[in-house]
Amino acid sequence: MVKTTVPSGDRAPNLGVSYRNMTESDMTFLCALYYSTRAEEMEMVPWTQEEKDNFIDMQFKAQHQHYQIHYPDAVWLVIEIAGERVGRLYLEHWETQHCVIDIALMPEMRGKGIGNAIMQDVIEQAAGVGRDVCIHVEKNNPAMRLYKNLGFKVVEDKGVYDLMVWSADQAVGADQENIAS
Repeated sequence: MVKTTVPSGDRAPNLGVSYRNMTESDMTFLCALYYSTRAEEMEMVPWTQEEKDNFIDMQFKAQHQHYQIHYPDAVWLVIEIAGERVGRLYLEHWETQHCVIDIALMPEMRGKGIGNAIMQDVIEQAAGVGRDVCIHVEKNNPAMRLYKNLGFKVVEDKGVYDLMVWSADQAVGADQENIAS
């Protein structure tokens, strides 16, 4: 495995985005962030708020443990703007792909181009070393449109998720088109 720290492009930093390694003190924030990604789903469940909170806490801990076990060489980043935590970006760099394990932003940060800029920087970094970018995306995730617009293609149906890949060959083809014109 090839370990790299943060996406190297300048799009996200131009929006004020910075990254730092996750620490134990980020767990409460990361759980709240996780909850925000499940809020719509939780609205439909006829549980008390305490039951919802307990369920989300259990699910967050299970996801976190799963990621730590299955992606041992990953980079666990907290996304910040002006020193405030606004999201997470978990990446693992493999020999042929950069894997986006997870990217999430707090609700007030969504739809502002931040996720787009981060993903473009991830793509640029991968393209620079001739690697693809992969990500698992829930089929009903509103960000699915973003990934498709960035050139990701569904390569495998994984039930609730689609495995999507941005191919480095696209960048090579685009470069060749630019040279030819």
